Amino acid sequence: MIVKYDPIKKALGHVFNLHPYMRVLFYKMLDVLLLRAWYIKRELKKIQKVIGNEAQVLDAGSGFGQYVYYMSTLSKRWNIRGAEIKDEQIADCNQFFTRLKLNNRITFFKADLTTFSEPEQFNLILCVDVMEHIEEDVAVFKNFYNSLQLGGVLLISTPSDKGGSDVHDNDDASFIEEHVREGYNAFDIKEKLKYAGFTRIDIKYSYGVTGSLAWKLSMKYPIIMLNTSKVFFVFLPFYYLLVMPVCLILNYLDVTRFNPEGTGLVIKAWKC
Repeated sequence: MIVKYDPIKKALGHVFNLHPYMRVLFYKMLDVLLLRAWYIKRELKKIQKVIGNEAQVLDAGSGFGQYVYYMSTLSKRWNIRGAEIKDEQIADCNQFFTRLKLNNRITFFKADLTTFSEPEQFNLILCVDVMEHIEEDVAVFKNFYNSLQLGGVLLISTPSDKGGSDVHDNDDASFIEEHVREGYNAFDIKEKLKYAGFTRIDIKYSYGVTGSLAWKLSMKYPIIMLNTSKVFFVFLPFYYLLVMPVCLILNYLDVTRFNPEGTGLVIKAWKC
């Protein structure tokens, strides 16, 4: 079954944009619900200790600003820019962070990552669930490399070819309509990053056995229900009351244990 995320995002956005603190609550809910947020937050804390409290940061494909908000809490002296392709999301995020009075160090702008490059500008580039949407990935990796300062780090989260996008064999279609690739092979993406200029690269699998089960319970099944009928919005709170304790345990196990394989990849690449 092919699923469309954007209509669901818009519907949730209308609800949680009624007040800035409702949106902050929404961010925190996503941080708990989404396993990838567990991995990204853990890596960002490690990176913050290395690059320090003063840094230039790019969220490449910032979406509705979840990770920008989290990074703004790591240091009050990080200048963070969110690059996004959709005008509606750019305007929405700029308005939201202005209401929080964070617009002096946080801005969102329109950019095509296949052409965007600001030489030696950033200490950190974050790219979460973006590369699976872009065909010209090598061009993007080259732009990331050029845009990083010496010693800067690129942090990527993306589906793997071990069942990412819920693709498990040759006849399966991507679970997510907007994906241009089913997932990355760990060796292939490492070679592409090397070709772009990166020499120090660390790749780990996420969404192992426990994480994949948590994703199905917390994301896949509810999204399928909501794509069937918006009536299921009424039942979602009761559904999550039942499954969330199980999902939290599964997420914790996935993050704390080594995954020999998984449907996701967490990649760090340094400009040395």
